[in-house]
Amino acid sequence: MIYLDHGATSFPKPPAVSKAMLRALETCANPGRGGHRAALQAMETVYRCREQASALFDCKPEQEVFTSNCTHGLNIAIRTLVKPGSRVVISGFEHNAVTRPLHLLGARVTVAGRKLFDPTDTLAEFEKALSKGADAAVFTHVSNVFGYILPVEEMAKLCRRYGVPFAVDAAQSAGMLPVSLEKWGADFIAMPGHKGLLGPQGTGILLCGRSPDPLIAGGTGSVSLQQAMPSELPDRAEAGTLNVPGIAGLCAGIQCVRRMGIGNLLSREQRAARECVRMLERKGFRVFAGEDQSGTVSFVPTCDCEAMAQRLAQKGIAVRAGLHCAPLAHESAGTVETGTVRVSFGHDAGSFQITLLEQVLREGKFEQIENYL
Repeated sequence: MIYLDHGATSFPKPPAVSKAMLRALETCANPGRGGHRAALQAMETVYRCREQASALFDCKPEQEVFTSNCTHGLNIAIRTLVKPGSRVVISGFEHNAVTRPLHLLGARVTVAGRKLFDPTDTLAEFEKALSKGADAAVFTHVSNVFGYILPVEEMAKLCRRYGVPFAVDAAQSAGMLPVSLEKWGADFIAMPGHKGLLGPQGTGILLCGRSPDPLIAGGTGSVSLQQAMPSELPDRAEAGTLNVPGIAGLCAGIQCVRRMGIGNLLSREQRAARECVRMLERKGFRVFAGEDQSGTVSFVPTCDCEAMAQRLAQKGIAVRAGLHCAPLAHESAGTVETGTVRVSFGHDAGSFQITLLEQVLREGKFEQIENYL
């Protein structure tokens, strides 16, 4: 299989990830729930991951809350910053992991900046929205649909200038682009463990620049007599037993990312994306591309998007088609009626993948797909 769906999850994982998970299953008990060897081994495993992440994201280990995924972290962040009726500014490229929690809270949402690969427009519209008054801002670092890299550092500066607390969705950037809690001055940065950080599914990290409101309450292994959740991080937002094998695998994934180097990974993915764009354009597809683009490319074929993705899968090419859980982004790009086919490169990006994709597209007769699927 030629796997071009890293925007959904990285695959295959580095061998070190599964080895670390198996080792944790064999040696680790419950961290913070005992002084015996297996509990201490679990505690050391968890803290080792915090140390690796803090080196990558410019934060202190205790500022990291382990979550089950990026959506979990975003819900903690949003429910801390946003109350019913709050005025919230978001970008035009947000995932449902941002828009649905805001909808549930009854927030008054302003969408700012809807032009693809146009950071000047994004910043101008974002500042205009902030200047009219906002209680919070939530915005993605990279569009999961189109790979548009938003000018997050400048957006963060605008939020600080206008005194607006903000959270960043780093689902598509963590492990590929620099992410810094300290430099951005963010209130929260949420990320999954299973994408660019090369860890297993069911893991994530929420970087906390402030104390979050607990999303769930329960045991933490600390201050057990107190019925309120602890005030200290990370216990305040880590109720219940942690996914120690997952965290062990995540630690191994982060170590792989640090060894390969974020700059090297980004260059490899962007180089593959540019080559893919040229190939798709030669074939006459409507392709979405620009200067500020990651390793993700979306295009609209001459046939149904879902049918093309299914046919590619039958030929051993893994991509994703549809709305990608981000209808707002498709509305901004004018593709909400059709969706797109998304090609997303990862740590194994290479020219051979584009060559094989082109070969399959050449042989596929995709304009006739609907007639025989």
